[in-house]
Amino acid sequence: MRILVTGGAGYIGSITTRRLLDAGHDVIVLDSLVRGHREAVDARALLIVGEVGDPVALDRALPGCDAVMHTAGRIEVAESQSDPGAYFDANVSQPARLLDGMLKHGVRAIVFSSTAAVYGEPAKVPITEDAPTHPVNVYGATKLMFERLLDWYGKAHELRSVRLRYFNVAGAMPDASLGEAHNPETHIIPRLLMSLASGTRGFEVFGGDYPTPDGTCIRDYIHVCDLAEAHLLSLERVGRGGEGGVFNLGTGSGFSNLEVANVCAEVADVEVEVTVGPRRPGDPAVLVASAEKAFDELGWTPKRGDLRQIVADAWRWHAREET
Repeated sequence: MRILVTGGAGYIGSITTRRLLDAGHDVIVLDSLVRGHREAVDARALLIVGEVGDPVALDRALPGCDAVMHTAGRIEVAESQSDPGAYFDANVSQPARLLDGMLKHGVRAIVFSSTAAVYGEPAKVPITEDAPTHPVNVYGATKLMFERLLDWYGKAHELRSVRLRYFNVAGAMPDASLGEAHNPETHIIPRLLMSLASGTRGFEVFGGDYPTPDGTCIRDYIHVCDLAEAHLLSLERVGRGGEGGVFNLGTGSGFSNLEVANVCAEVADVEVEVTVGPRRPGDPAVLVASAEKAFDELGWTPKRGDLRQIVADAWRWHAREET
């Protein structure tokens, strides 16, 4: 199939692009390069520089495509709280124009990178796909808005969509050829490993008074390569006429920020001095996935689900960057 990957110069998009190419698909990458990296785009893919909602760029990128993989967008929770307009534009308004471009060019299948943030503070964990969606931050709210837009486009235009609700994505290619490189970086594993790689031993976590065993947030971590595999399976399902749907992507295991800090220190073989700062606005206390639906319906199984392995792959990437 011929696939358009939006945000294909970013962390998840670039690794997913490589997986699609390795599986024999043709890939076009559409990325503004404002936050993505040209060097992360696989040489086998065609790169078109432009915004997701730019009709001129879409007219170049979409002809002949069988499906779209939409990984572009803004992802920082705290930033979304302080700049909601920018998040509505990047995560709802521009992608709506992407959908119109798809209809114009006869593309009726899309795999969307959504988020567990759509659930907000869950009433119970692990979280299943039918749990209530009450986002507690702007980031999650904009992702949910686009999910609902996909529902309406499906009813009105027979657009098939798979919505993948990520939990916390981490790790890197095992050979350290691609990894996480956000600027600024807000995710705990890369922030901590970058700090350790640079020789800094002090590290601050956000909040120590959550209703969890050690007072810090608990999250479910998924390896980026496992995530890319789920994208491939979803694409091959919906791109060939199969039904869409909503799927959680996680491992079903939760780790607190302090536990993550300890694993990072062990992998890097250095001591870390953790201090507790104020909570970050919009952070739920616990997010842990039930991914049984993805296991059963997509045939997806995480192969690198151990937190130590996730951190070890990320450490090779960040240690390489510092050398």
